[in-house]
Amino acid sequence: MTDESRGIGGTVGPPWSVDVLADLHAGVLEDAQAAELWPLVNADPEAREILAALDATQTDLASLADAPAPPMPAEFAARLDAALAAEAAAKFPNAGQAGPAPRDAQVVDLAAARRRRNKRLGWAAGVLTAAAAAVVAVTVAIPNTTQQSGTPNVAAPAPTGPSVGSDGSGAQALIGKAVGVRDFGPLQNEDRLDACIAAAGLDPKVRPEGIRPVNVGGKAGVMIILTTGKLAQFRLVAFGADCGPGNPAVLFDKVVGEK
Repeated sequence: MTDESRGIGGTVGPPWSVDVLADLHAGVLEDAQAAELWPLVNADPEAREILAALDATQTDLASLADAPAPPMPAEFAARLDAALAAEAAAKFPNAGQAGPAPRDAQVVDLAAARRRRNKRLGWAAGVLTAAAAAVVAVTVAIPNTTQQSGTPNVAAPAPTGPSVGSDGSGAQALIGKAVGVRDFGPLQNEDRLDACIAAAGLDPKVRPEGIRPVNVGGKAGVMIILTTGKLAQFRLVAFGADCGPGNPAVLFDKVVGEK
């Protein structure tokens, strides 16, 4: 249960409620609350350690999706084989007697059944492999028609970074982790970003407090954080990966924080 005296609604600051830090880390707090808390949390070493532990836990959980399934223990495999053999023997009681076995009785030969199964699985795997190779060949042969504006024959990059709405909703929660960051993402360098800033008509003297890639409604973008001269107020601007001279490609431009 959250300790209200150490979270939203009470005195904000150390000692921090783990519940509040977990909600902040998960991005479930209101934008205004997140913008207020992130600078305080980033300034507190103990709070940063808790956030680092949450990041590590999130990474560990995500890695489980790619972990190979462990093999069935030999003890359980033997019990399963015995149960199948008993079921087959009950269904075909005469299968072990001399003379030609009925066609259906061949199922009791577990070794033969396994060989047939493995052969079919190998054949199916071969078909799937060939199909996958064909798909790759077609993909390579047919060029991607989605291209950056003004950049012929260059496919649009896949979006990276946290996802925000097409109107920038949810971007305010990223301020705390983006301040001080200079990750140009698909723009690659500061010169390209400066060209986008100039194309958008922004004041070049106001340098970004933070730069990071974002996924804006499925489009690759780079978000910058600008100060406005007012306390706890920021201007968030996201450029598309195809921005440049004469093409600002602004994905969203919004002011957040105290009005």
